[in-house]
Amino acid sequence: MYRLKIQTHFASAHNLINYQGECENLHGHNWKVEVTVAARELDVAGLGIDFRILKRESAAVVKLLDHKYLNQIPPFDKISPSSENIARFLFEQLGDCLNSDNVAVELVNVWESDYACASYSLT
Repeated sequence: MYRLKIQTHFASAHNLINYQGECENLHGHNWKVEVTVAARELDVAGLGIDFRILKRESAAVVKLLDHKYLNQIPPFDKISPSSENIARFLFEQLGDCLNSDNVAVELVNVWESDYACASYSLT
């Protein structure tokens, strides 16, 4: 199995729901996102997936969240826009556009700071 990883980022504001503390107040982050995909085989060019495709699709998905108030964007208008829920949202959105017979999104890491990260995967 081959693994490929890219990094991207976005900035947004949110407030956690049902949280007892300062993060229940409106605040923002400069989020860093790491996307890891697995490929079973390489194409004739020796690639599991072209990094350009991986970067383009990841940029399109994070653009949905960039410079937005997350609590107003589905599904975060109904669930708390925690790092964990954001990681799952990105994982599912990226899976919809990247998963194929050969390639699958394996892991999404969402860093809300240099020191705090949440991840989502199927395993």
